Amino acid sequence: MKPQRIILIRHGESEGNVNQAVYVEKPDYTLELTATGRVQAEQAGEALGQLVGAESVFFYVSPLWRTRMTFEGLVAHLPPAQYRWREEPRLREQDWGHLRTEAECAATSAARDAFGTFYYRIPDGESAADVYDRVSDFLGTLYRDFDKPDYPQNVVLVTHGLSLRMFLMRWFHFTVEEFEALANPKNCEIVVLALDPTTGKYALTTPLRQHRVWHQQQRPVLIALPPAS
Repeated sequence: MKPQRIILIRHGESEGNVNQAVYVEKPDYTLELTATGRVQAEQAGEALGQLVGAESVFFYVSPLWRTRMTFEGLVAHLPPAQYRWREEPRLREQDWGHLRTEAECAATSAARDAFGTFYYRIPDGESAADVYDRVSDFLGTLYRDFDKPDYPQNVVLVTHGLSLRMFLMRWFHFTVEEFEALANPKNCEIVVLALDPTTGKYALTTPLRQHRVWHQQQRPVLIALPPAS
């Protein structure tokens, strides 16, 4: 039985969000939430509790430290008997490779913007297309989980900005241009896909922010959201 909602949550503010110099000495997966990020996770937990009420919840959590810390803040507002969870490495952030200086991070970001976020493969890391592939593989697991008896009424993915957009791209069949036009949700923003019981399809009920219009090679820009899927 399909869950009533699929809920996507980006992690709270992390050390890397406020200071790129941290990438010189700390691997990306070890970055933690800032004090602001911990507050954001607690606030998102309160909002999540209001959204789901007493309904059951299943969490899929990226293994990176900032997402795990966000998950801990979220479930602080739910009774332990109300939820289950699983660590899901396929929901991790785009791999940026090894330790980099702040200048190297800036150069990589500039190159990715110039080439196109979806196709540009970070040296020693991933392209957004690579993330798309592993998110697509995760969807197969998600669909199989839907068929399990007593599956919870709500699914929550605690993930990262680009991975979250990749999930939406895959689920709603966004074009590359539509993906390029979308901005990451804000830290701990809750994005909701709600099930329409009459059609059995999910509709995106959260407005998405537009990042920029993508003009590379004079391709047409298509930013209208597709129908529910």
